[in-house]
Amino acid sequence: MKLKTLLIAALLTAVAAGCGGTGAASTDGAKAVTVYTADGLADWYRTRFEAFTQQTGIKVQTVEAGSGEVVSRLQKERSNPQADVVVTLPPFIQKASKDGLLQKYAVPGSDRVQSVKGDDYVAVVNNYLCFIANKQVTPPQSFDELLDGRYQGKLQYSTPGQAGDGTAVLLLLQHLMGKQGALDYLRKLESNNVGPSASTGKLQPKVSKGELLVANGDVQMNLASISVDKSAFGIFFPAGPDGVRSTVALPYVMGLAAGAPNDAGGKQLMDYLLSVEAQQTVSGDAFGLPARDDVKPVDANFRAVQQAMTGVKPWTPDWTAVLADLDADVAAYTKAVQG
Repeated sequence: MKLKTLLIAALLTAVAAGCGGTGAASTDGAKAVTVYTADGLADWYRTRFEAFTQQTGIKVQTVEAGSGEVVSRLQKERSNPQADVVVTLPPFIQKASKDGLLQKYAVPGSDRVQSVKGDDYVAVVNNYLCFIANKQVTPPQSFDELLDGRYQGKLQYSTPGQAGDGTAVLLLLQHLMGKQGALDYLRKLESNNVGPSASTGKLQPKVSKGELLVANGDVQMNLASISVDKSAFGIFFPAGPDGVRSTVALPYVMGLAAGAPNDAGGKQLMDYLLSVEAQQTVSGDAFGLPARDDVKPVDANFRAVQQAMTGVKPWTPDWTAVLADLDADVAAYTKAVQG
């Protein structure tokens, strides 16, 4: 009789666990939070997720990919959502919102964010597009210089429409040269380009080893790689036709996934990541810039970011307009470089 009672109890426990959704459970019984994220913030995540788990008992697991791939995965899993929190770059976060892959949630502290935000997403770490060059070469001074034959087979940029940083390259060139001018330029640059890459982060080790001389990147991820991985490259910003060095403001933006298996845990994590406590560590942990305007870092990493950006003119696109034209722009880009 006792054995029968134990078996029934075990069965009821299993059924109850099965009714809880698809989120993974941590060892203490609390359901884990799953984050689908663009690559680049691993150093910040490591320290913040440990602190979050200590405070809440909720563990965090991440799935890292290129910005576009993050949203593609959400689309494929629409009927059986696996992610709780989504972190990616614009315009892919806007695409996720438009496609109904996010749910509305007003994260406490959103009112202090002056960067990208909407009803179902908010910037969490501010950042900028940049380029990197192997330490053995003098960084090109202009976009025209990147067309030089010495970069043939030694230059690569992540693919527009797939990677957030790669999409930003196309947008910046459109801003500087006009849409047709950008296509004409990229058609010429193709003779130097190694080929497509869905992830900007994967270009870093290639430049560091000298397999590539030049690639695109972003300030936060590249400075972190130089500091933590001792990567043998430097950051630069090529000048446009007007001689001005410009860049695109390209924040990491987070949203709560539609149908999140651990909805409550996802909200807790987002609350924490936008809290003053967590935002104060963005530069010190990972060379990012806090999204909140009431957090004023003074650490050495923050000063390094400021120094890297000296003399560079940031530009913030109209991301709604970018998204509206994205498919057509990517199709025109593909035709230009393949033709």
